[in-house]
Amino acid sequence: MNKIFLDTEFTGLHQNTTLISIGLVSECGKTFYAEFYDYDKSQVDEWIQQNIITNLRFVDETDGEVGHTDAIDAHDFTMTGDTFLVKEYLSVWMAQFGDVEIWSDCLAYDWILFRNIFSNDLPENIYYIPFDLCTLLKVKRIDPDISRELFAFGDDLLDETYKHNALWDAEIIKKCYNKVIEGVQE
Repeated sequence: MNKIFLDTEFTGLHQNTTLISIGLVSECGKTFYAEFYDYDKSQVDEWIQQNIITNLRFVDETDGEVGHTDAIDAHDFTMTGDTFLVKEYLSVWMAQFGDVEIWSDCLAYDWILFRNIFSNDLPENIYYIPFDLCTLLKVKRIDPDISRELFAFGDDLLDETYKHNALWDAEIIKKCYNKVIEGVQE
């Protein structure tokens, strides 16, 4: 089963939150990144504006046009659109991997919001049980509250310019997962 690493950015830690962006990275390094222009802008507070909105790639593109870098099954795919359009493109992108299991960091919101894209009717190739890095870290006796960037990069910590960008965070999740599975610990 293929692993896909997922992260989302959304309008707050509350029941009616809406997706701002989603990033997915496959085991083989293919990426999918989408920004939603139909998120509830009235829920954007100062922290979300400063830490999430400023890290979007399509900040000024709200006209419904799809922006992408290559064919949908290519190595990297980026777009902006409403939830319906993102669902269409994401479904096609996910299909190229056959059977898929989803991994996220703390997936309480990520998994629910991911499922909401599909109206809770996941494509058949996506395993219905998600997995999370927090639990894996705890099982391996690594503090689950450790900085993901510090764990992933150690002393080579990069500047955190892209922190709170869904694609960057999905890449960090993948790097942390691989480090834990390979048994490399600080």
